Amino acid sequence: MTADVVHRHGRRVHSHPHTGTHRHLALLLRPSGPLAETHDHGDHDHGHSHGLIDPSIVRSRSGIRAVSWSLAILTLTALAQAFIYEQTLRVALLADLIHNFGDALTAIPLGVAFFLRSAQGERWAGLAVVLAIFISALVALGQTIERFINPRTLSHLWLLAAAGLIGFVGNEIAAQVRLRAGRRLHSPALVADGHHARVDGFVSVGVIASAAVVAAGMPMADPIIGLVITVVILKITWDSWRTIHGQH
Repeated sequence: MTADVVHRHGRRVHSHPHTGTHRHLALLLRPSGPLAETHDHGDHDHGHSHGLIDPSIVRSRSGIRAVSWSLAILTLTALAQAFIYEQTLRVALLADLIHNFGDALTAIPLGVAFFLRSAQGERWAGLAVVLAIFISALVALGQTIERFINPRTLSHLWLLAAAGLIGFVGNEIAAQVRLRAGRRLHSPALVADGHHARVDGFVSVGVIASAAVVAAGMPMADPIIGLVITVVILKITWDSWRTIHGQH
């Protein structure tokens, strides 16, 4: 005969032969399932269970949190760059500023998809992110061609480099937030949005590099840097497309 085991269900403590973690039927129509294991906190040994919240709700909250944090970081980054742009009025910095604001906006449909817990909405948001990355590549290519045809003279080089550094750091932090959350939540769309933030980080690196080569007396190296960045963005576009396309 099996000895009774004392255990807890919420506030109820009772005993019966059932061992291991389990759950009694609270309602006839509610399926039973195992509860999380009992554990203790410090010196207080009290049984309770975690994981009673619907996993989709937990995933939704985590996704919204990641999108919100990254959106806040990118907004602060763009505002800092906007302040420097006001002092310099440089087209190179304006392009980087537009990239950062655009990246911040792509987080909105993804956040809505997480809020609605819509897998289809998340997929469409991911495709929109891939499209935004591709558009970034086309913009970078257009600027590169224009710089080859009409080389430009840069001024306020230190301010430009500082703005580029701010853009790179802000975008990389946002990219890490999105990439880690996307991999943890198995969200290809959030991973793609992380790559999108990284793209804008590379554009910011281009601003720094442009300021450096112009300061070194090599202005013709500026469009070459733009061409390299364009190729990198196209590679990220392809990788992001494969991530989204392989979602199903």
